[in-house]
Amino acid sequence: MLSVAAGQGSELDSSYSALSIAASVGLLLSLVVSLAFCGWCARRFKHAFRRVFPKRYTASPQYTVQKTEYTQLKPEQKSQLTVEHEHTTPSPYLHVYPQNTGQGHRSPVLTRKTIHFERPERKATSLENIPQHTQSADEMDSSTSETSGHTLSLASIRESLGMKKEESADEVDSAAVDHGLGRIQYQIFYDFTEQTLVVKIFKAVNLPAKDFSGTSDPFVKIMLLPDKKHKLETKIKRKKLNPIWNETFLFEKFPYQKLQGRVLHFQVLDYDRFSRNDPIGEINLPLAEMDLTSPVTYWKNLVPCKGSKDPLGEILISLCYAPTAGRITIVVMKCRNLKSMDITGKSDPYVKIWLMYRGKRVEKKKTQIKYRNLNPVFNESFIFNITVDKLMDTSFVVTVTDKDRFARNDLIGGIILGAKSGPQETKHWNDMLGKPRTPIAEWHTLKEM
Repeated sequence: MLSVAAGQGSELDSSYSALSIAASVGLLLSLVVSLAFCGWCARRFKHAFRRVFPKRYTASPQYTVQKTEYTQLKPEQKSQLTVEHEHTTPSPYLHVYPQNTGQGHRSPVLTRKTIHFERPERKATSLENIPQHTQSADEMDSSTSETSGHTLSLASIRESLGMKKEESADEVDSAAVDHGLGRIQYQIFYDFTEQTLVVKIFKAVNLPAKDFSGTSDPFVKIMLLPDKKHKLETKIKRKKLNPIWNETFLFEKFPYQKLQGRVLHFQVLDYDRFSRNDPIGEINLPLAEMDLTSPVTYWKNLVPCKGSKDPLGEILISLCYAPTAGRITIVVMKCRNLKSMDITGKSDPYVKIWLMYRGKRVEKKKTQIKYRNLNPVFNESFIFNITVDKLMDTSFVVTVTDKDRFARNDLIGGIILGAKSGPQETKHWNDMLGKPRTPIAEWHTLKEM
């Protein structure tokens, strides 16, 4: 009986302790809520007291920020500007203006000023209003040491033009012949203050495809002829026939008089990783015939490059891989439009194939000679034994040569077939590996070797 009573007493003590803890927590929560409510009431009372007794409450002038624009202020408010606040306010464009409260006390008011950048109004002025400045090289050198008032600056030219030239700036070269090589958009002007020729390359359109994928990798090479040593180039735009560059190039410290004898040369090329870059087209711009006083955007048709060589021709080859037998069969089918190498306007072509392993010649085979023919048909097959483990390091060098009886044979052109060759040749090689025991025939453009 005593043990039962003792157990009941311990249970009562634990329940009493839990109730006391809960009561203390409730008191603490009520105290916190009361303090928060008192603080809120104090802040509300403080704001109300400020509105009722502003002069008694503020011992010193206070600053209040108004969200009004500077352009919305009245003229008399702008004239009362007394203090410019630039370093202690949150923004460098905040200014302090006094405001009359009507009770004899002038409390400063902070007003935010927003700066808007706007272009000047367009003026329909012609180039006849621009003063003509023609100086020799000696006069230009001496004029740089004089005051800026005697120097023709680009800012004054733009102001006299009213920026109209820059806005209307698409002058199309409609009189030029379209060679089917595309067009290029560019801008040229001369900065008289910095003595710098500014050239901007914007874009090109309708470029011809140079790669097997039906696209090109174009870039623009810029030279100031007759100097051919210093070249500037744009970035390469991969797989684009209508590339957009938007790049600017500067020819610095060029006197204006010296530019009159220079020719600006643009050449558009197709980038080729494994061989020479293929020229697409070019334009030549004599600077003496151009108006460099203002930025003008031009469209110009590309013309064939003068230094580009005649095409060498094409060759049709079939590849077939038999992995079980470990051999590759190459069929030289025919060529077309070969370059004439003889005085008679013909050639005596034959095809030679070299099996290469890790850059070393292993085996050579060649076709028969087709005399006086620029479109020969061979239809000859050659078998090369190659194991699977050597396949990735193997390539074939296929060349077309003109046979000369009394002198050395002339190389017309060739290609390299392998896993690490050009894009067209690599595609043919991968198609062969992807379709074993199936002949894969493709045309290839001959290149200089």
